[in-house]
Amino acid sequence: MALAKSMAAIDILSGGRLVVGVGPGSSARDYDAASVPFEERWKRLDEAVGALRALWCEDGRHLRAITIRPKACWQSRGRYGNRVLRYGSAAGAQKPASVGRTARLGDGWLASAYNTTPEAFADAKSRLGKHLKTAGKNPDRFPNAIATMFFHVTEDRAAADHIFMDVLTSMLRRPAEELRQRLFIGPAGACAEKLDAYLSAGVQRIMLWPVKDELRQLQAFHELVVPRRA
Repeated sequence: MALAKSMAAIDILSGGRLVVGVGPGSSARDYDAASVPFEERWKRLDEAVGALRALWCEDGRHLRAITIRPKACWQSRGRYGNRVLRYGSAAGAQKPASVGRTARLGDGWLASAYNTTPEAFADAKSRLGKHLKTAGKNPDRFPNAIATMFFHVTEDRAAADHIFMDVLTSMLRRPAEELRQRLFIGPAGACAEKLDAYLSAGVQRIMLWPVKDELRQLQAFHELVVPRRA
């Protein structure tokens, strides 16, 4: 209930712009620290999403006596659609259960950049569309996005290698060569080609994460990468 109320308050303060991203987490150590069995993460997430919807809409069988005030903007407008953005990495979406869960519980799909490629994203998106139709949802109106797109625009190969080898491989626990294929790190032209590939795969929005020099890198991406798109 505290989480639902906090989200409603943020939505009010932001003028109705809140989008909630949910996910079970991928670290068994986090669950161990909380004394929660790691294998229960998906079941607990399913229950949490159901509870949030019930609290926001006041239509839960066991939660009707609980009222959240003030109402979030989408509650005041009599809807809550497009507000719970279901998280599922494209790697996890290779599993039928994960795709079905996203279609059943979510209002959108948020993939993880270091877990996917344009080809994998397109394949998962196609399979997700079939599940959405089964769930009675329109695939063409089901938003998607890619998060954790770490990037660093540089023509210096040594600088790019340093980011892959000394920063990201240990943090993300992925091989450097795998990350080279997926992330926007390196020359502007190469970054633009990857951007085009993701957009062609059906990605609607990409959330950029500068590895360092945040403001300078965001400006570089805008000025050097975006204009090079095909």
